[in-house]
Amino acid sequence: MTITQLHYVLAVAEHQNFTKAAQKVFVTQPTLSMQIQKLEDELDVLIFDRSKKPIELTETGKKIVQQARNIVNESDRIQDIVDQQKGFVGGLFRLGIIPTVMPTLLPMFLKTFIKKYPKVKLKIEELHTEAIIEKLQDGHLDAAIAATPLELPSVKEAPLYYEPFVGYIPEGHRLSQKTKLEVDDLDLDDILLLQDGHCFKEGILNLCKSTRTSGDDHFQLESGSFETLVKLSNEGLGMTLLPYLQTLEMSESEKKNLKMFSEPSPAREVSLIYNKSELKMQIIEALRSTIAGVIRGAITFQNVKIISPLHKK
Repeated sequence: MTITQLHYVLAVAEHQNFTKAAQKVFVTQPTLSMQIQKLEDELDVLIFDRSKKPIELTETGKKIVQQARNIVNESDRIQDIVDQQKGFVGGLFRLGIIPTVMPTLLPMFLKTFIKKYPKVKLKIEELHTEAIIEKLQDGHLDAAIAATPLELPSVKEAPLYYEPFVGYIPEGHRLSQKTKLEVDDLDLDDILLLQDGHCFKEGILNLCKSTRTSGDDHFQLESGSFETLVKLSNEGLGMTLLPYLQTLEMSESEKKNLKMFSEPSPAREVSLIYNKSELKMQIIEALRSTIAGVIRGAITFQNVKIISPLHKK
């Protein structure tokens, strides 16, 4: 049994196709098939059910893949130890970022990071939290930036900052004359929300104790962007809630419609999250310190109440 064979098994398990798996690990399909067959013969079990289309793992194969992933991660740790001893911060690093953080945070730190750590090749993906968790656990991401806490035993969280919720309330709205918002002021029937899948939406639902009960709404809309929600709000179709960093680049006329909450302000915790195997910690720490350095001047709020991003049943 070799580490290479385990890499091949993981590739086939991921792609459910021998040809695609071979392309992923840069070998010919016959070579990959032969090595997996050799491993199956050695173990005297079938890892894959080749009669199914696409190929599926056998019940034993599922357990083997789970252990193979642990073994491959631990073998990667050897190179990781060497890199840390040498003080080397470089190589490919796969980073996931949730959509409600990507447009505001990434421009703040990316240029600084790549200038300071030119040997790191960042591969950045915009992903919803559910996809991030899956990819972290499968080893397809090295780390991610997401709203926390996620309460997952397999994932470690390093908080980066606490970002308050800010109300966007147009003129003429029932709350437009208030200087500070209270959580009890909110009514879900009156709030324009992001689409399902955004943890920021779940945070708002957790913040609001009421539920959508009226059946005579003229319309119901959930958008994929804060910009759309603001434009609809400007048309008098309701209020919305925004993360604080989203408000920094707004026009002066739109900023007049912003309302902060009374302290402790409801806020989301944004963290750098990574697998408990703690691979590539030197790059994770470099990211954490770089982001902490640039965010310190933008967010100085201390008296906040963290709102969970998890769906509450």
